[in-house]
Amino acid sequence: MFSGSIPALITPFRDGAVDEAAFRAFVDWQIGEGSSALVPCGTTGESATMTVEEHNRVIAICVDQAAGRVPVIAGCGSNDTRIALEHMFAAQAAGADAALVVAPYYNKPNQEGVYRHFAHLAERCSLPIILYNVPSRTITDIGVPVIHRLSEEFQTIVGIKDATGNLGRVAAQRLACRADFCQLSGNDETALGFNAMGGKGCISVTANVAPRLCAEFQQATENGDWDGALALQDRLYPLHDALFSDASPGPVKYALTRVRPDMPGDVRLPITWPSESSRAAVDRALEIAGLV
Repeated sequence: MFSGSIPALITPFRDGAVDEAAFRAFVDWQIGEGSSALVPCGTTGESATMTVEEHNRVIAICVDQAAGRVPVIAGCGSNDTRIALEHMFAAQAAGADAALVVAPYYNKPNQEGVYRHFAHLAERCSLPIILYNVPSRTITDIGVPVIHRLSEEFQTIVGIKDATGNLGRVAAQRLACRADFCQLSGNDETALGFNAMGGKGCISVTANVAPRLCAEFQQATENGDWDGALALQDRLYPLHDALFSDASPGPVKYALTRVRPDMPGDVRLPITWPSESSRAAVDRALEIAGLV
């Protein structure tokens, strides 16, 4: 259902509010540069510091501006199962194509609790679900047996964004799940190996800044052009690294002000503007990538 380069979109803020005009222009740019789908209200979109009204509005804007040109995968995660379901209903009403739902964080449920969280959502809302496994942020892992169980029992659980950094999981999950279960990398720096192991794309941070290069990289892997993909990986790797040289999405927003001067760089606390050393790393990486 989903493949290629899929940016986890930043949310542009100006003077404390969502800058709707800048966001619409950003969506158009992403589609024009070759992004194959869009993810509003993920971690990179600072969903954790949005009100419910802002969250729903940003998804609605994204769907409206995309206008069916590419799918919209709405960030709908919460550590409260009831709130995640409310997010899914709102995203479905807005016209989103799928929900990206992170493992419950902070609560630290056991594996049965993780299973029941996603089962509860799938049983009550028909919007397709992409699981999001990022233990470095959530502490909670979605274990392979749980992924297998969910993929077999619920046809609307269609794939996973895997940000474990463990490439062995790609093979384990591919063997454990139904044939059409889609695996998307959650880490730009390992996306080459991820696709070689059977992945179909990446929900990407770097694609915010370099959408065309990321789309070309994903197309090269799909075509089996591994030499071309490796050359693009080498060109992009310093940027993959620099965008996490300080708390994300600070470096991403700084990079966008260099690439697209019309984009505001405001972040919301507790995220801060990146350090001088981080900005210098981003500047070097943008030059290596040929983006400035």
